[in-house]
Amino acid sequence: MTSQLFAICFNATRPSDLARFWSGVLGWAVADGPDDDVAVLPPDAAGFRIRFLPSQEPKIGQNRAHFDLTSTSPADQQQTVARALEFGGKHIDVGQLPEERHVVLADPDGNEFCVIEAGNKFLADTGFIGALACDGTQEVGYFWSEALRWPLVWDQDQETAIQSPNGGTKITWGGPPVAPKTGTNRLYFELALPADADWEAEVDRLISLGARRTDIGEGDGVRVLMLDPDGNEFSVRRPR
Repeated sequence: MTSQLFAICFNATRPSDLARFWSGVLGWAVADGPDDDVAVLPPDAAGFRIRFLPSQEPKIGQNRAHFDLTSTSPADQQQTVARALEFGGKHIDVGQLPEERHVVLADPDGNEFCVIEAGNKFLADTGFIGALACDGTQEVGYFWSEALRWPLVWDQDQETAIQSPNGGTKITWGGPPVAPKTGTNRLYFELALPADADWEAEVDRLISLGARRTDIGEGDGVRVLMLDPDGNEFSVRRPR
């Protein structure tokens, strides 16, 4: 049985503060987790949660993934930016051009995200979190399409994107050039299986698609840490 995207996880120096920020920006409820983590929960039960787990590793360079938030109007875009700044975000410069209409910000832990202008056709009907935009190869886009069984909704010039059959947030990969990976990613996917699923069989399936299993993070017996074809960490929770 196929894994489902359970959560987007952030390794955070201040999990509670970061959860309050994203709860304030997104309007999602906060909930305590079982691993000294804090999560914000989507309004739709079919969506993924965002988990913030304690970590003291410093941020090195730009993250390999960031959220793109959508806007319904110029005023709505301005309100989202103002709300983010009110909750502790800040403007940052990542090389965006003056004529570009999206706004680049960072959360209180330095994680980049964008507030996209209204009228963006690619993100139409995706919801407030329009995309998780990732730095990655075409191969890794194909891998995640097969891993989650989400169809490809974009595959051109080595850029790929997938989306759940139920709609919602797209996950995109920008293609080459892909920046070298430095250290552990701050953002990573957490997959989960239904209670009656064969966990080992699913891990084997992911390996057959191009993932690698590591020995890190398996001590609690709750999850296994794996690497996708681009070397990005992700975890697979055991059924409970």
